[in-house]
Amino acid sequence: MRYDPTKPEIWDKVWAQRMDLDVYPPVTDIASEISKVVPDVRGMKIIEIGAGTGRTSIELARRGAYVTVLDISPQSLELAKRFASHAGPRTQKRLHYILADGLKPPLEPESFDLLFHQGLLEHFRNPFPLLRANYRLLKPGGLIVVDVPQTFHVYTILKHIQMLLGKWFAGWERQFTQASLARLLRSVGFEPIHAYGDWARPSMFYRALRIILKKARIRLPMYPEISVDSVFSRLCERLRRKRLFHWTVLSFGIIARKI
Repeated sequence: MRYDPTKPEIWDKVWAQRMDLDVYPPVTDIASEISKVVPDVRGMKIIEIGAGTGRTSIELARRGAYVTVLDISPQSLELAKRFASHAGPRTQKRLHYILADGLKPPLEPESFDLLFHQGLLEHFRNPFPLLRANYRLLKPGGLIVVDVPQTFHVYTILKHIQMLLGKWFAGWERQFTQASLARLLRSVGFEPIHAYGDWARPSMFYRALRIILKKARIRLPMYPEISVDSVFSRLCERLRRKRLFHWTVLSFGIIARKI
């Protein structure tokens, strides 16, 4: 049976295992990247499609935006609410949760100033229905942020090996280059205006080691305080701002404007 990313079962299973909140934030910091294009999001209407843990939405709400958190998985929305419970009451009031399919969102067209998704587009063999649905939700001149895995990374190799062995959690997943994602966005009616990328910090090695040791009831801190990995993290922060290194990052994103 072909994997269908529009069905909630696989995502319910993934997020049900994260209810202890012991899960890393996304690799890239979308809220900070948005601030480079829109320094002040106060009063903006924003929607996240495929929320996962919802932490970027929570941060944008903390900064004053009104954020709709949409996901097809009840477990994802429950996890997002758990993370939001640690935010202040003003932040929580700016968050609205919707259980729905991102391909058919039950929302009025041209309702939002900004739309984003992180780790979502790569799960669709045909990306156009999702991007067109995104396009309809945005006001004229509105912004979209699409964040995806980058092609030239060891993650891609490991992922495809697991896919061949039938071990990949999602069954199937693709990846992009900045050029291919930019072409895709332009074909739907968006004009890219900003690109960014980052590596996993802490590193994938540290994260994998932490998972292995956790199964043996040995708990490492989420972020190493003094280690080679900390040096790696500081180096990544400097290099990720240079476009040349965008070819090597784990995840990258493009901010584009609806035209």
